[in-house]
Amino acid sequence: MSDGLLRRLPRRLSRLIPGRARLLLLLAVCAGVAGALGPLGAPEAHACAFDPRRPHAYEADQQRVAYGMAMDAVSTNALFSGNPFFSLPQIETGTRASRRDAAPFIPSVLLKAISWVESDMTMAQRSVRFDSIGEALVSFDCGHGMMQVTTGMTVPLGAGNKPSDRQALIATHYAFNAARGAQILAEKWNAAPEQRPIVGTDTASAPEVIENWYYAVWGYNGFTGPGSTMSNHPLDPQLASPRAAFRCDGTQARNRYPYQELVWGCLANPGQRNGQALWEDVDASLPDMTDPATFQAMSVANWRFPYRDMDIRTPTPAHIATTPALPSDFRARLLASPSLQTSNERVTIRLNDPGATGRATVNIRNSGTGVLSWLAESSENFVILTPPAGVALGTGAACTSGVCPHGTLTIEVNPTLLPASSASATVTVRSPNGGAGAVTIRVDVIADFEVGGPGTSRAR
Repeated sequence: MSDGLLRRLPRRLSRLIPGRARLLLLLAVCAGVAGALGPLGAPEAHACAFDPRRPHAYEADQQRVAYGMAMDAVSTNALFSGNPFFSLPQIETGTRASRRDAAPFIPSVLLKAISWVESDMTMAQRSVRFDSIGEALVSFDCGHGMMQVTTGMTVPLGAGNKPSDRQALIATHYAFNAARGAQILAEKWNAAPEQRPIVGTDTASAPEVIENWYYAVWGYNGFTGPGSTMSNHPLDPQLASPRAAFRCDGTQARNRYPYQELVWGCLANPGQRNGQALWEDVDASLPDMTDPATFQAMSVANWRFPYRDMDIRTPTPAHIATTPALPSDFRARLLASPSLQTSNERVTIRLNDPGATGRATVNIRNSGTGVLSWLAESSENFVILTPPAGVALGTGAACTSGVCPHGTLTIEVNPTLLPASSASATVTVRSPNGGAGAVTIRVDVIADFEVGGPGTSRAR
């Protein structure tokens, strides 16, 4: 909402309601007007899981050592094996006529290149420092974190139309975000042959062959083709042909390439920090459009569901991915043993005092190790919680900024929703990865201020 809109609201309102309460009331009025009218000609907005506020996330080290280790671990299902929500599924192999399940495996270098294309391999907004806590990275289409996970993050999926534990972990904790990104890529791979074509008709579609993931990577961004808003078809007439290889150095317009070519370009040209490459370069081969069989299979004429005529041989030269080596303590380093501090607190928020801030701040603590993810929920709708979810750092998680190690929960009140001049609510903070205990915060609100005229009260 713009400052200009605030200035255009009735001045009488600002004289009658003090300080923070006035701002909150103005925000509520403006939100109601915007919700009722909406921008002329604009499409209907769809809220993300945590809208209208962003959760907070932990941005780990600048060299992405933690992120790279997480992707290595989830690529072979070494981190969440047996977890009903975050384990990697079995990967199908074989030709269209003979498909079978194999052990979970994704070339981890693909996950790293995808995360670089999606987010520069970051969990938080650009303004957030490394080794600190800040607003999580959330895109306009509800992509969350370094893997820009959109699937399952577009609406709240928890009880009472609130964000779920799983959504909080994906949005705030890099290891869970990496795992969900790997799951999505595996789902795109396993969609063949029923809904997608196959790469590797001559190599039994072996998942250790990086080139065989071409269609799955295409699907990660949307298996779209000619006629769509954002086509990823390499032979779409809207794309230049032939075109120079994508260099992944920020000098080329991304919208001139199909998504999978962006990833292939970053495979060959890893991101760098402090003179060090963030992953080992792989000059993976794209489908050879000079080969008549490949060109015919991938022609626009074959762009028809379920795409069975688009199966192709493995592009050559092919590159084989090996199982990444993980340190013996990788689980302890990535997941650690966070523990939500279970203490009761009580706060009072005064809206009838011009000198009061109209809000209270509570620190969420991690008495264990690593990164603790948390969610906060209120028993009453007049309580506004910012952020709705976040993290707290324990021993072993680097913290170089003043915004950590504790998570910070700000509690404010929307005065237009108060049922009486004095009211109470309960805020419950729980952690999906830090124990079963919960932090209970009692919120007392005193708000006996005028809004109509002398002798009247907003809430009686």
